[in-house]
Amino acid sequence: MAIIKKFRIKSFKKKNTIIEFENVSLAYGNRLILDNINFKINEGQIFGMLGPNGVGKSTIFNLITGLISPKQGTIKINGEDVTGYPVYFRTKKFKVGYVPQYGGYFNDLTLQDNLKAIGEIVINDKNLIRDRVNYLLSRFELENIKNIKAKFLSGGQKKKLVIALSLLSEPRVLLLDECFAALDVLTIKMLQEIIVKLQQENQITICICDHQARDLLACVDVAMILSNCKIVAQDTPSNLVKDIDAQNAYFGDSFKFN
Repeated sequence: MAIIKKFRIKSFKKKNTIIEFENVSLAYGNRLILDNINFKINEGQIFGMLGPNGVGKSTIFNLITGLISPKQGTIKINGEDVTGYPVYFRTKKFKVGYVPQYGGYFNDLTLQDNLKAIGEIVINDKNLIRDRVNYLLSRFELENIKNIKAKFLSGGQKKKLVIALSLLSEPRVLLLDECFAALDVLTIKMLQEIIVKLQQENQITICICDHQARDLLACVDVAMILSNCKIVAQDTPSNLVKDIDAQNAYFGDSFKFN
């Protein structure tokens, strides 16, 4: 697949860090998931996470949103320690949006009614709900299917709906969990283009985790590899695939990026 991102943000004028993990560890019972990890995501970046099943990618999303708490360490959003903050507070104050791998919508509501329902929760000015819903319907080219129930939508249409739902609150940070999973090539390309446009046009910081390595690397600025509870490598896509630690932990020696 051709590289979607025509340029990559390799350095930032201000280098404002929007998400930071400091010495974060987490275990489920006796099973260690994350062992003293440290990383930063800069404002305006598209950041990717790769690694084998069960390595802790989705766990990191749950830590960012506040669904779970670390065993030790600190999580910061926009420079503020949020480790003890509940989910709703992080979402509202720091404008964190989340797109889950599965679900995220009401099956028996139409596409438009899904947007209206969530809009009533996250938009304080009720007069703006209709405008915001119409904007997102247009932005994602969903007007012609707005009256179809969500359960009857295709996989790509459902994914567009869930991303649109996450954008109702105009987030500064968007977390995308396995967004390319079980989708056809054309739908993946469409989603990659949406992701890059969200960065370019809305200046949203985006973090993606996925098993589709080529699809993820085609649209991120920086990616990291997780393995055995640790971060083993982090760099731009072109440098990461050449990294010997990344090859040993994840890519292998025959992986080709483009």
